[in-house]
Amino acid sequence: EVQVVQSGGGSAQPGGSLTLSCAASGFGDGSACMGWFHQRPGKGRRGVAGMNNEGDVVYEDDVMGRFTLSKSDVPNTLYLPIHNMRPEDTAMYYCAAADWCRYNRLARSTYQYWGQGTQVTVSS
Repeated sequence: EVQVVQSGGGSAQPGGSLTLSCAASGFGDGSACMGWFHQRPGKGRRGVAGMNNEGDVVYEDDVMGRFTLSKSDVPNTLYLPIHNMRPEDTAMYYCAAADWCRYNRLARSTYQYWGQGTQVTVSS
């Protein structure tokens, strides 16, 4: 059974930093395709960063240079440090996983398994 478990998040001031973590299990010995999405109030869920099975990463334009997706030594565990935070980063953040990246790594349709979501709030 595949499980996707998130941790981290919370509140930060503009210009501050937070780190989100995600651990996906149930993929055996293989590397999963994994990504992060955010969902702002009243908006749809949008991909912000995605990593394919080989470890190659893509970012949504608005987060380039501020979000850094990295792998842990533990298989299928990712970290997402968020720097220079902006009020528009306020959203629910979801980690997602799939056996492989069948489509665009920032597309919802790529992923079959989702984490529980974590709130990130940026305000002064």
